[in-house]
Amino acid sequence: MDNKYTSRTFIMEILAVAIALLFLVPFYFVLINAVKSNANILLDAAAYPKDVIWDNFRRVWSLLHFPRAFMNSIFVTVFANVGLIVISSMAGWMLARTQGKISNLLFGLFVAAMVIPFQTIMIPLVKLSASLGLVNSIPGLIFIYFGFGVSMAVFLFHGFIKGVPLEVEESARVDGCTPFGVFYKIVFPLLKPIVMTVVILNTLWIWNDYLLPRLMLQDSQLHTIPVAMSALFAQYNKQWDLGLAGLVIGTLPIVVFSLLLQKHIVKGIAAGSGK
Repeated sequence: MDNKYTSRTFIMEILAVAIALLFLVPFYFVLINAVKSNANILLDAAAYPKDVIWDNFRRVWSLLHFPRAFMNSIFVTVFANVGLIVISSMAGWMLARTQGKISNLLFGLFVAAMVIPFQTIMIPLVKLSASLGLVNSIPGLIFIYFGFGVSMAVFLFHGFIKGVPLEVEESARVDGCTPFGVFYKIVFPLLKPIVMTVVILNTLWIWNDYLLPRLMLQDSQLHTIPVAMSALFAQYNKQWDLGLAGLVIGTLPIVVFSLLLQKHIVKGIAAGSGK
């Protein structure tokens, strides 16, 4: 194998660094403006802050009751992920192992549901949710996340499970294992790469989602972080200093989460494509 370092490799590395820096530009604007006054942000948003105002973080923490919004976001994200993993992994396993027209039709419906825009069904969704008593309820919001997230998750699990050797499951059945035992004792432990992939993708989506919690949670006590932060940007009053400080606080947990688990999503995608 020829490992010679060429000029083309050098150019590609420079291009990759330039693209990476380009993607970091928004983070630069958020970080430097989170410690400015609102007047200085409006004067020159790109300038480095002359006076660092750390008090912005304390003010937004108190003003938005951030611990409460943070715990609401944690609760919704964790339980939505748990439910999606349990439901989607079992559904993907059954659809992958069951051959027939009904199985193919159900899988096709799951795939078709992935392309339906949320905006086209949000009004009927809110009306139906209100009639079922799901509005102003965090469990109701989690239940709706099950419906919206299950299509992609089933698609990913289905593709991964097709690569799991069937002989392993047959051996377990011969030893007297029940169908649930086969899945939870044999199959599910083998799904760790794709489970981590699904968790990461769903966490990024649910944690940052604004529209669905905005429609479902009218009570301010139940607001998640994105919805709580919208109070800083009214029609005639936009508190950019507090809003950007709140954005830093709100995105910090998800950034740390992504950095710690990014290798798992690469493994999951690579394993799924290989299988």
